[in-house]
Amino acid sequence: MKEDFLHYVWQHQYFEKANLCTQEGQPITVLRPGMRNPDAGPDFLGARLQLGEVEWNGAVEIHLRASDWYRHYHQQDPKYDQVVLHVVHTADQEVQRTNGSVVPALELAPRLSPALLHAYERLTTPTAAELLPCASLLSQVPSLTRTMMTGRALLERMENKAAVITGLHQQLGQDWEATAWHVVAAAFGFQKNTEPLARLAKALPLAVLRRHRHDPRQLEALLFGQAGFLGAGEDIAHDLYIRDLSQEYAFLRHKYNLAGTALAAHEWNFLRLRPANFPTVRLAQLAGLLHARPALFDALLTATDVAALLQFFAAPISAYWQTHYRPGKAGKVPALGRTSLHVLITNVVVPLRVAYYQHVGNPELVEAAVALLDQLPAEYNHVTDLYDTLGFIHRTAADSQGLLALHKGYCTPRRCLHCAIGSRLLQTKPAARCE
Repeated sequence: MKEDFLHYVWQHQYFEKANLCTQEGQPITVLRPGMRNPDAGPDFLGARLQLGEVEWNGAVEIHLRASDWYRHYHQQDPKYDQVVLHVVHTADQEVQRTNGSVVPALELAPRLSPALLHAYERLTTPTAAELLPCASLLSQVPSLTRTMMTGRALLERMENKAAVITGLHQQLGQDWEATAWHVVAAAFGFQKNTEPLARLAKALPLAVLRRHRHDPRQLEALLFGQAGFLGAGEDIAHDLYIRDLSQEYAFLRHKYNLAGTALAAHEWNFLRLRPANFPTVRLAQLAGLLHARPALFDALLTATDVAALLQFFAAPISAYWQTHYRPGKAGKVPALGRTSLHVLITNVVVPLRVAYYQHVGNPELVEAAVALLDQLPAEYNHVTDLYDTLGFIHRTAADSQGLLALHKGYCTPRRCLHCAIGSRLLQTKPAARCE
């Protein structure tokens, strides 16, 4: 048993209350269990309890064993002087505040129903054959509960992504256009090259790119040069186009003092990537996007539907990069695929809009931003396949993102007590008992 189970039991009052009393024999009436405290200090704040004839307002501290109070040195911490009830699984020791006064204790072990304990054990100790902690119990959970929990996990996932963008926005002097450039650039890495593309965005400020957005050749020189792909090499020695870009980059590098921030070619990942996913191809697509769509943030914010966003990202690239997937390496290069476009909408547009609408305080538009995912087809991978087999709804990208969030945020770390599905399975009324 973990302490968070006792937190759950106390918060929802899932224990037998007949003849409730402290270890010292004082009758207890719980008027308000209090609110979980996410910061340092007692576990629940603002509790209202009647102990005997006296009503108390204060904090509740929860431990598996009463002696944990001393193991955690609470007897030396004034924050715990406000504790009016010590709720424990096993009352193995009397405990005191910093002034020596005894903290009343409530022992829960004899008040927990066997059905509740059995359900908790089933959730926290799944068999090796079970795909999820609650896999064998899901038939007991209404589909509405699953859908609501998936939706909650989806919103948390988008808000977490938005929080990262908000932090970036602060770092960039609250410039939304610059923020959009950094987010778009990193997303074009499609996981394998996200990190070097994020560093490239820092090494190549949007202010510099804006000055040359009218000239695709100069944009390519800046992007490929700062990425480290215009150095000397056997493959590009006789490539006139790359030599021209290299000369243009040498001039621009000196003009903007860019040499100290440039990346090296070896920092990019090509291994196990199809040519269409090579970072050089993605750089060419970024150059085309910056040339054709100079106002990134405004366009990403105002596009009315998915069709408009698909058109936005599908900007044409220069003739050279339509026939080369690396400098000096000829080969037909396909346009940005529809699946990749859907990924960009999911990982760029939605969290960027959520971050902006939270910034301006418009919760209705936050919901509208997340609802864009309902217009995209479902994603399929080993995680979504797992939930498909268990009967979860999986029709759109909103469902896919919700399932991914559920898996990462709740199922994998076994946070069943914080999940609506796990909570539903634990909603067993304690058996009546009298003393």
